[in-house]
Amino acid sequence: MRLALTNIGTIVSGLLQSPVLDGDTVVCEDGRIVAAGNVAAHALKDCNLVIDAAGAVVAPGFIDSHVHITFGDYTPRQQTVGYLESYLHGGTTTSISASEVHVPGRPRDPEGVKALAVAAHKCFLNYRPGGMTVHGGSLLLEPGLTAEDIAETARKGVWLAKAGFGAVASAYDYKPMIDAARASGMITTVHTGGSSIPGSGAITGEHLLALDPHVSFHVNGGPTAMPDAHFEMIIRESGVVLQVCTAGNLRTTLLCAELAADYDALDRLLIATDTPTGSGIMPLGMLYTMSHLASLGPLSPEQAICAATGSPANVYRLSSGVIAPGRDADLIILDAPDGGTQRDALAALGHGDIPAVACVVSAGEPRFIGRSRNTPASARTIAVSYCDLPHPFAAER
Repeated sequence: MRLALTNIGTIVSGLLQSPVLDGDTVVCEDGRIVAAGNVAAHALKDCNLVIDAAGAVVAPGFIDSHVHITFGDYTPRQQTVGYLESYLHGGTTTSISASEVHVPGRPRDPEGVKALAVAAHKCFLNYRPGGMTVHGGSLLLEPGLTAEDIAETARKGVWLAKAGFGAVASAYDYKPMIDAARASGMITTVHTGGSSIPGSGAITGEHLLALDPHVSFHVNGGPTAMPDAHFEMIIRESGVVLQVCTAGNLRTTLLCAELAADYDALDRLLIATDTPTGSGIMPLGMLYTMSHLASLGPLSPEQAICAATGSPANVYRLSSGVIAPGRDADLIILDAPDGGTQRDALAALGHGDIPAVACVVSAGEPRFIGRSRNTPASARTIAVSYCDLPHPFAAER
């Protein structure tokens, strides 16, 4: 299918260095972006579907890098079915497993944790809830795992590893396993802050400096934050990625962002949700944290979107998250909410409002056009201007 989004007010690229693209059109074909920005009129003539953005904002679909998936679109923690599809209605087109730690009766022996990670990884290769891409399977680092165990799991396709929920005597015991996971090409992540569920333990900035993972999971607290002084320490003394989550401490979210801005480290700041957890299910969690950082913190609205799109794409080596030719066609249309005081979605974020999600495209296919089931209606009417497909993609107002 060839798809175009036209009459765009602002294109947010997802790239922190150049967050806004010139132009008003994005063209996609066979699941990839083929043109973005100033696009010649003849590029639209072979499109099967053209969506009129009516002057609204187009951005990459959000990448939530901290989702506690299990199997299927179900969370046993909150006993809810369909939450991932609901997150897509909040603009999230990609979810990355924060480990399958919430699987009931999860195994803790080396063979069990390897099998769990491989099974989750392979299941989500074949399953897209609501059209969302889910990167499942994160190897939980438990005592007894050897470097060969970790390498074997990586050879089977698993590329995520998590420390913080293993039965270790000390958090420092994760170091050889994290080093082995790095050597096997895995992205390594560490639970940060106070303990959250049975089996987790407190991990501080001192631990992070010693362990040297790729990503500090919920550096702002999950939900309990580490000491304030440790934020500056890890920003200054390491290259660890700073993932702030909705289901964490808002004060330390703002503190972390301010320090990242002060030390020119905003490229290391990621927005995620850390859900579903005891904090619940948050379909609009990504947007809430963006609005907090843009209205109360040091980020511009465009920078906040980049922290939820291009920045996690860079850290996790994904092809989504950026609007540019050759990248995955995961796109969203955002607008000022109907009845609000702001002119567009970017101004709404800066004002602290949640924008309307008026359209989601994932893998080059529209999942809905017109109105999200989870946000207010858009101030503008986003609608189909041309369609030669059997599906009318009618916008419900």
